[in-house]
Amino acid sequence: MPFTTELALPMASMMLLTLAVWVVMLMKRIPFMQANNIDVEQMKSPADVQALIPGAASAPANNLRNMTELPVVFYVVALYLTVFGQVDGVHVTCAWIFVGFRVLHSIIHCTYNSVMHRFLAYLVSSLTLWVMVVRAFLGAI
Repeated sequence: MPFTTELALPMASMMLLTLAVWVVMLMKRIPFMQANNIDVEQMKSPADVQALIPGAASAPANNLRNMTELPVVFYVVALYLTVFGQVDGVHVTCAWIFVGFRVLHSIIHCTYNSVMHRFLAYLVSSLTLWVMVVRAFLGAI
């Protein structure tokens, strides 16, 4: 079973996207807190944060939480495919489609936050991920 690194760059790109969203979150949250005299001690729970930092200032934090959902499945399936030598052109294409639409999803979420636009980007990225998962399973049987 030959070792391949074809999925390494899409995985690294997702990690970089997560970092970028984290930076955007800080860039929006800290100035909002300073402008509204919010003491960090008031933010003891996620509910407190949501109450104190509404709307656009909280969108990047919500997007960052999304990075611990389906992207985790992406990392696992990409590693699985790599370890078990199942990487092929379809998987690589799906990986890049997933990453591209997750980038688009994050841009939408962290800027103008249209739910329908965000959902469409989510849907395309999710479907390509599930193609990878099903193909990984079929390759294992």
